[in-house]
Amino acid sequence: MIISTGVLGCFLLCAAPADSQQDTYKFDTLIVTAKRKIAADAQSEQIVPSLGATKRTMNREQIADQSQGDNASFDQTLYRFPGVVQDELDKRLHVRGEEANLQYRINGVLLPDGLLGFGQELGTRFIDQLSLIVGTLPAQFGGRTAGIVDIRTKSGADMNGGDLSLYGGSFGTVNPSVEYGGASGNWTYYATGNFLYDGIGMANPTNSVTPLHDNTYQYKGLTSLSWFIDNSSRLSIIVSGAYSRFQLPNIPGQTTNYTDDSLASFNSSLLDENQTEQSYYDIVSYQKKSGDLSYQISQTERYSDVLYMPDKIGDMMFNGVAARAEHSLSAFGLTIDASDELDDSHTLRAGASLTIDNADVATSNSVFPATWNDTIWAQTGSTPYTIDDDNKKTAWLYSCYLQDEWKLAKELTVNYGLRFEGLNAYLDEYQLSPRINIVYQPFKPTTLHLGYGMYFTPPPIEFVPPSSIRKFDNTTYGADPNNNTSSQVKSERYHYFDAGATQEITTGLEMGIDGYYKLKKYTLDEGQFGPAMIFSPNNADQGYVRGVEVTLNYNGKTVSAYGNVAFSRAMAYGLVSGEFQFAPDEIDYMRSHWYHLDHDQDITASLGAAYKFAGARVYGDLLYGSGLYGGQYNTQEAPQYVTVNAGIEYMLTLLGKNKLKARFDVVNVFDLVYEIRDGDGIGVFAPQYLPRRGFYGGLVWEF
Repeated sequence: MIISTGVLGCFLLCAAPADSQQDTYKFDTLIVTAKRKIAADAQSEQIVPSLGATKRTMNREQIADQSQGDNASFDQTLYRFPGVVQDELDKRLHVRGEEANLQYRINGVLLPDGLLGFGQELGTRFIDQLSLIVGTLPAQFGGRTAGIVDIRTKSGADMNGGDLSLYGGSFGTVNPSVEYGGASGNWTYYATGNFLYDGIGMANPTNSVTPLHDNTYQYKGLTSLSWFIDNSSRLSIIVSGAYSRFQLPNIPGQTTNYTDDSLASFNSSLLDENQTEQSYYDIVSYQKKSGDLSYQISQTERYSDVLYMPDKIGDMMFNGVAARAEHSLSAFGLTIDASDELDDSHTLRAGASLTIDNADVATSNSVFPATWNDTIWAQTGSTPYTIDDDNKKTAWLYSCYLQDEWKLAKELTVNYGLRFEGLNAYLDEYQLSPRINIVYQPFKPTTLHLGYGMYFTPPPIEFVPPSSIRKFDNTTYGADPNNNTSSQVKSERYHYFDAGATQEITTGLEMGIDGYYKLKKYTLDEGQFGPAMIFSPNNADQGYVRGVEVTLNYNGKTVSAYGNVAFSRAMAYGLVSGEFQFAPDEIDYMRSHWYHLDHDQDITASLGAAYKFAGARVYGDLLYGSGLYGGQYNTQEAPQYVTVNAGIEYMLTLLGKNKLKARFDVVNVFDLVYEIRDGDGIGVFAPQYLPRRGFYGGLVWEF
């Protein structure tokens, strides 16, 4: 194909006018580059494959089939995968009963941890393929192991052009964007940028149609470059930046809890709390194939910053503290992965990684003097004073692994290996983790898998240390002085068992079922420390998560559809660290009872379908949840909900390769009023409602 295309290109160069010669050369270069990219991507998959874990993937067409398509936020896209629980709190993602704990990889390269905030630095627009990998993972995956979010970015080798887009609608939403990509010689390039203004920046704490004081401004950009040094090696560079500003929404009619010398009363609808977030990362990766040996060396850097700015007087009168808090996290990572096909039966893989995280926390806290009265710190003076609390910490996370993909027969493959991980932070911890996956395909349409693995999950480094808690004794921001807050948060360790099957029923129609069980020690969870959106980890002595997921997918020429349902239970027992986050009665209960984690949901389901005809696409989807656990000691399950979304897209071909796409979406078609959290429960401080019905539309000019 490459040879014949080259001959045709040579003929056209001799016979065509200059402009035509130039266009043909570009077209020929693009084809060669695209083929190199396909080969390099396949090589990358060979270096870091899923090997027996459960991998579910959305391509560009399937992303377009979802509500709002490219314009959907990243969390909304992931809710279409099985077992991903919807949550409006900080846009956190809960996969298979876990609190966040997701690992993100871009083009096969691990992205270091960042700070969690309201914004999402990752967008949907630059994604060419999105996969969620769960189950018993091969030995090359460690650290955040609730799931691997594997992203393949768009490439100039596939585009040779760009587009301009304008999307918007309800709640004042305005979302313009641009992207462009192409190839030149051995280089490919791609860049995208977008701006978002929205009247719902974070979860609405009331059931009103429009939140009060909830605007957000968000800027995101990403650039990707690849240089094909030769047919067996590639150098890739990705640079990304995101900046967001949020207003924290208000709840009218609240009663003040404290008195301040400067003001007699305060209208809660006039609070002016704000938060800014920024995040930047770069990835430099070198990939090479030499005979049967393939390897990839990657270096990553990431910086994220979250700044909470209080309403000084208002926060004092409602919460007893006004804390200007800035958290920043800088990370450096170095990873090497290699794969060697020893013979027809064995493929050996090995690798090592080092990540250095530097956390910096600076807070300036205005508080009132107070005295302990057996249950709370009671205010004793109305003149505030300031306590500064600054903390810095460096964490070293290092790992190495060795594994063998052993093909015992054509139908049977065993992947087994060992992973060593260590952490030097508040504690020195390490673990040697065995992993094994068995994949059996007795018939071509049927695949069975069985796996076991041990896991080691470090706590987030932005931990609030006990020394900080004691600074606030004798103030209205103090924790219970009787709580034992001296225990350091430990890394979570657990055994993971997974088994499942996939069956191709007919052409394009596939069904899958997967069951899992996790047995935990030092179960990690996170709670909110004070009124600002700052989270701190805690441990329970024991824990378990069990569940079953059932999937059904159909992909035809004109019709595509999917359905997912997941059953899950996530429990913990025996609180052993982070006690300052909880009330005394909650601590007593958590130390003596099994309790639901606040992100636990018994049943989660998603359903969607799309029909394509004559340049048009009609689509709809549905999200269902049986309700998160909350109430006293997390013993009560919120009511169930169903959110339905629908839309249509039409493409019109203009002159040349120019195309115009028009899109119209309706989100929450039936205007469901649903309180996903009531503000009560262990570690939960504010109510949150799902967004009300919204109408959106947009135009995309492809050139």
